[in-house]
Amino acid sequence: MDEPIAFFITWSTYGTWLPGDSRGWRKWRAGDQPPQPRLEAWCRRRMRGNPVVLSPCHRAVVEQACRDHAAVRRWLIHAINVRTNHVHVVITATNMRPQMVRDQLKANATRKLREADSRFANKRVWARGGDCQIVDTEDELEQVVLYILEAQDRWPRQ
Repeated sequence: MDEPIAFFITWSTYGTWLPGDSRGWRKWRAGDQPPQPRLEAWCRRRMRGNPVVLSPCHRAVVEQACRDHAAVRRWLIHAINVRTNHVHVVITATNMRPQMVRDQLKANATRKLREADSRFANKRVWARGGDCQIVDTEDELEQVVLYILEAQDRWPRQ
């Protein structure tokens, strides 16, 4: 099997997009799911802290942490957009599983956030897991880069 061109990776901050969310949500190995208010309420009651919303300073720390880690690993970031409640990265990481790339980026971003702001020291920063999509063609690469840099607020993700 050929190596993918890139991975389109997304992960959310803790507590900001729960299973059952009224905006819709994704379930591992099952894809897009409809809103389920009772599930969302149950998940919210089980939270062990407040939702994490990233400030502009925190967003810059996360972006730089991802860029630094990618440089060390010799991965190519095609695009990155760190939002207040989620992160999008389009990245080429040869001979790597996308979940491993995602987990390494999240871990490094967490470490750098904790170094930059002691309020993150004993708090969960990210939701578990995240979404990893394979980018197989140059057209797909162009579309996902455009989506995360310019159009994510206008286009539904498919």
